[in-house]
Amino acid sequence: MSLFEFPNHRPRRLRRTPWIREMVTETRLTPANLIWPCFVQEGTDLTTPIPSMPGVERLSIDRLVVAARRATQLGIPAIAVFPATPADKKTAYAEEALNSENLVCRAVRAVKEVVPEIGVICDVALDPYSSHGHDGLLEQGEILNDATVEMLIKQAIVQAAAGCDVIAPSDMMDGRIGAIRRGLDQAGFEHVAIMAYSAKYASAFYGPFRDAVGSSGNLRSGDKRTYQMDPANGDEALREVALDIAEGADTVMVKPGMPYLDIVRRVKEAFGMPTFAYQVSGEYAMIAAAAGNGWLDRDKAVLESLVAFKRAGADGILTYFARDAAKLLQRA
Repeated sequence: MSLFEFPNHRPRRLRRTPWIREMVTETRLTPANLIWPCFVQEGTDLTTPIPSMPGVERLSIDRLVVAARRATQLGIPAIAVFPATPADKKTAYAEEALNSENLVCRAVRAVKEVVPEIGVICDVALDPYSSHGHDGLLEQGEILNDATVEMLIKQAIVQAAAGCDVIAPSDMMDGRIGAIRRGLDQAGFEHVAIMAYSAKYASAFYGPFRDAVGSSGNLRSGDKRTYQMDPANGDEALREVALDIAEGADTVMVKPGMPYLDIVRRVKEAFGMPTFAYQVSGEYAMIAAAAGNGWLDRDKAVLESLVAFKRAGADGILTYFARDAAKLLQRA
């Protein structure tokens, strides 16, 4: 009889009591694994609920500072800042992205002044600033790769000068990681890390995010399939990650998260790099909506979903549940 046949082996013996289940747990999630994406808006002492993301709000800069302080108290090490740029500052060529006094730059400076110990991650892409809603420069229906990259370099430098710790290019232009790395180094920001959105898919799960930053109406019926990845492709993700690592990425990311846990696992196993995953707005909205209707237990579903990221190989998780999850983990 094999050692692993019943009755020689009874797996339930290691599930009988809480202490032994805790002792043999293979995957551990802590607040230190979480990054909290936050939406910032103009104004003072303002919060604006986002209907498609129940429980998530746009925050004025002063409210963002309070949120950052609360994050550190909960053990969350970093926030990622996304702007809801006013419509009158969005243009075809996204010039506001290069303004050192834009919403993101002012928010970063404010957070760093009051909560210097928290990590601040800044998204690098043009969609929050473009009137057409695309991540790159658009001319005659085509996204211009190289011209966009030149703008992204300048955007990254402006954000680094404001005090951000990590530049996170989410645009999916070819060659942008190497170009941004060289630009940052030449500008004296060699200490600023790059978290590359390396495997970012053209996903249906981004809709609520576009509502949050006000780009869904700009994009209209367009799509981003000429630069974001085909959801059917896995090998291509490994090539994209390899390119970004070769160009100088310090960490790599898979986005979205749960529908692409197989990609997270493949990336981690293939490269052994610090690997992040983004539990995107649509994933958040599904859990929040189901819980709001009483169809599942919100707290249990949140933690189970985040443990799945860790089990797949993610070192860190960007999640709108970060604050809630950190509270639950502190109570556990």
